[in-house]
Amino acid sequence: MYEFEDIYHNRVMLSFKDHPFSSTPKHVWVICQFEDQWLLTSHKNRGLEFPGGKVEEGESADQAAIREVKEETGGHVSRLHYIGQYKVEGREKVIIKNVYFALISRLEKQPTYFETNGPVLLKELPQNIRKDSRFSFIMKDSVLTYSLQRIKESNF
Repeated sequence: MYEFEDIYHNRVMLSFKDHPFSSTPKHVWVICQFEDQWLLTSHKNRGLEFPGGKVEEGESADQAAIREVKEETGGHVSRLHYIGQYKVEGREKVIIKNVYFALISRLEKQPTYFETNGPVLLKELPQNIRKDSRFSFIMKDSVLTYSLQRIKESNF
């Protein structure tokens, strides 16, 4: 288990065990690759980030992950891997989010990408991502760092 603070000084706990904080999390975040590139979305307010969002009524977290990738990027998930789960203890609420790694088989142009401007492909993520104003706050804490390390070690 890893514990750290996010950029807003909220306590974050990250675990790579099987659903350590909730068997039914309400949020998902999906680190995506398409043809050896990172597939992100350009959120209209927050900037560049991996797709994710809320689990809808009657939907599993896995289903939400696949739906969010499609809605925000037009990406079709060919393989989805649960990586871990994190918990953010904010001042007003607690958020528990599943983290996934997805391989994308194809990108489909869509008439809308909901609250995003659609897909963004990057060959590499910048080393100084925490200081890069193009990126969302979601990309600037240790969840991304540890998750990328886990993905590399797991050889998905």
